[in-house]
Amino acid sequence: MQKVQQVEDLRRKVTLWRKEGQKIAFVPTMGYLHEGHLSLVKLAKNNADKVIVSIFVNPLQFNDKSDFTRYPREEAKDAALLIEQGVDVLYLPQVEVMYPQPFFTVVSVREITSELEGAVRPGHFDGVATVVTKLLLQILPDIAILGEKDYQQLSMIKVMVHDLNIPVEIIGGETVRDSEGLALSSRNVFLSEKGIHIARQMNKVLSSLAAELKDGKITPDQLSAKAKKRLLDSGFEKVDYCELRTAETFQSVTEENKARSLRLLAAAHLEKVRLIDNIAV
Repeated sequence: MQKVQQVEDLRRKVTLWRKEGQKIAFVPTMGYLHEGHLSLVKLAKNNADKVIVSIFVNPLQFNDKSDFTRYPREEAKDAALLIEQGVDVLYLPQVEVMYPQPFFTVVSVREITSELEGAVRPGHFDGVATVVTKLLLQILPDIAILGEKDYQQLSMIKVMVHDLNIPVEIIGGETVRDSEGLALSSRNVFLSEKGIHIARQMNKVLSSLAAELKDGKITPDQLSAKAKKRLLDSGFEKVDYCELRTAETFQSVTEENKARSLRLLAAAHLEKVRLIDNIAV
């Protein structure tokens, strides 16, 4: 595996692969890799000849500077895991490479980012859209693999790629969970043993609500209040949202659109860690 920090070196490698007729897959990450990330790498390898993984903790998408500083980093361990997976290039851009000063451009995707994560974390999706646009244009892969755990983010990137005519196929990888349903996340490392137990209740609450919706025991307009109460009763300290939305546009569910593909999404706080999850309904 080759480590690359400069855009020019990365493009030189990609150009060579293209001349050889190789199909290229890209997996963007912020590092501190776990089995969820590695499942995306495996999906990339199954769909391409060459795989590039980036590790870049993106300052533009953090609302809280202390959260950016606190974000876990372990580059040597990450690199060893990627070598085991047979990754071809690890891209490790520095902040000054991604955002040379002065830097004036921000990519913003409207509508789909206005609620849920976008409402709670203003500016977050602009930071994500900007860095992913830059990474895709730096690499120009055939496909890019992102996880479904950040479902609203994944949907936004699909819309952005379509709107900007970026020639890359976006593929979503299923959320990887532990044996009791907790979605794997780099931030889980900050939870105590008790916190892990509480965190595992989020998926259980979402699954029970989805079953009740399917059976007609609750209606979509009853869901949010019941969900927040159940999460708080489970031990979460604060609930940002738990909402049922249309899967493509994140509209509130009405009689007119309830037959569409739906998604139940939640975000809650526990031991100074913010956890998110979602399931199809």
